[in-house]
Amino acid sequence: MQRQNFSTGSPWEPVVGYSRAVRVGNQIFITGTTALGPDGKLAGIGDAYAQAVQILRNIEAVLKRAGAEMRHVVLTRIYVTDISKWQEIGRAHRESFGDIRPCATMVEVSRLIDPAMLLEIEAQAVVED
Repeated sequence: MQRQNFSTGSPWEPVVGYSRAVRVGNQIFITGTTALGPDGKLAGIGDAYAQAVQILRNIEAVLKRAGAEMRHVVLTRIYVTDISKWQEIGRAHRESFGDIRPCATMVEVSRLIDPAMLLEIEAQAVVED
């Protein structure tokens, strides 16, 4: 099966040795994605909802590059540093996925790579053959 790697130029990709997304056949795996905006700066400092919105935009952008759309997402995993913000994050998730309603897991973690990052989301998608 053919494998395609997709990079977004994140400063951590070459340091850690990973790709933003990997497509194998009709499946796309998207690594934990943070709220870095197009300018490379963290969006929504102190605002979990704003960070979730930016993250989901970033996921949508890499899905498009990989030949997919948000409707193809079947699973998301959401890592948050403060689970009490679950409603704000959940609202952004619902707004992005609407009736798609992928499987989703949200867990609290002690911290992320940058203390200003409030959450990170990874996703899996399956496209039609």
